[in-house]
Amino acid sequence: MIQTVIFDMDGVIVDTELVHRYAYYKQFGELNIEVPEEMYTSFTGLSTRNTFQKLKEHFQLEQDVEDLILRKRSIFNDAFDSKEDLALLEGVEHLIKDFHQNGMQLIVASSASKVTIDRVFRRFDLHQYFTHIVSGEDFPKSKPHPAIFLHAASLSVAPKENCIVIEDSTNGVKAAKSAGIFCIGYNSFHSKDQDLTLADVVVNHFDELSFEKVSQY
Repeated sequence: MIQTVIFDMDGVIVDTELVHRYAYYKQFGELNIEVPEEMYTSFTGLSTRNTFQKLKEHFQLEQDVEDLILRKRSIFNDAFDSKEDLALLEGVEHLIKDFHQNGMQLIVASSASKVTIDRVFRRFDLHQYFTHIVSGEDFPKSKPHPAIFLHAASLSVAPKENCIVIEDSTNGVKAAKSAGIFCIGYNSFHSKDQDLTLADVVVNHFDELSFEKVSQY
């Protein structure tokens, strides 16, 4: 029986992808580099650090990775705070409350920084539902490496066989499966060109899920 649900954040709980995209492309303009759409899509699920490590190597950037991260975070935070129409993805708040009210443990495992996760959680008052927050910035390798999910599962009240992951990205699904954890792929409207075929189950809307259904996986 499933006792712990591990949520990705971007594209699963909230769609901050447009804010991230704005921040990245504004910075690409400042750096005078042209990042093709295919390359940008391949970064979905990666931490900001891993993304800039790849960009620095590809474009031979002179700037230090840490400085690039700080600049991107500054642009993102300014845009996030001024974006009034930012909302939780349809149906996810109801699902989170359904899980929580029925005693399911909830953990978030996101490639986002702790600062960004906390910003989202405070804006939407989500801290009350989650026992742990795991950030990709604490791991040297991003998804599809399984480290983040293995760590999240280690914080579970149950063995990883009694955990599930909800993910919307190719890299995230690969990471969950590499960690040996049952994975629900969320086919988000906001997550373009992601391959969810490795997921154990794929849903198109959160109303397809409930405590009663998920607990039986």
